[in-house]
Amino acid sequence: MKILRSAFINISLAILVFYLVSTFKERNLLQTNNAPAPYFNLPLLNQPTERISIAQLEGKTTVVYFFAPWCAICRYSMPNLEAVLESSNINAIGIALDYRSPQEASNVVADLNLTMPILLDERCTQSNYKISVLPTYYIINEPLQITARSVGYSSGLGIK
Repeated sequence: MKILRSAFINISLAILVFYLVSTFKERNLLQTNNAPAPYFNLPLLNQPTERISIAQLEGKTTVVYFFAPWCAICRYSMPNLEAVLESSNINAIGIALDYRSPQEASNVVADLNLTMPILLDERCTQSNYKISVLPTYYIINEPLQITARSVGYSSGLGIK
């Protein structure tokens, strides 16, 4: 009985610590109370003369995933996002931040066989979305309102 009680206390403490760390990391992100998502109009990685704006996402639930080429956690998380896209009616776009050249972002896309569109940040989107930790993602609903957000590693189940 004593072992069971000790295990329960340890598990409860671990859950509490996880919750507190997650809440702390998300404290500066945009609110999820159906606030309007900030505007962006960014070039596509593989077609830099073509741009995608947030207005083009209207009418679709979309995961906007912010990553950097050097971010190891991003590399682990992005295939989970791709799997969600294949098995659901959710769209996604990746926005590359903190890259030295577009080729760095292209290498990540090639290494992970990503199919989602990747946009190149032009420095304003990162600050408009209050990104300070990578990876970060926002879920934007059909009328372009923020409904969810998260930072760090995300499993496919966590993204859904």
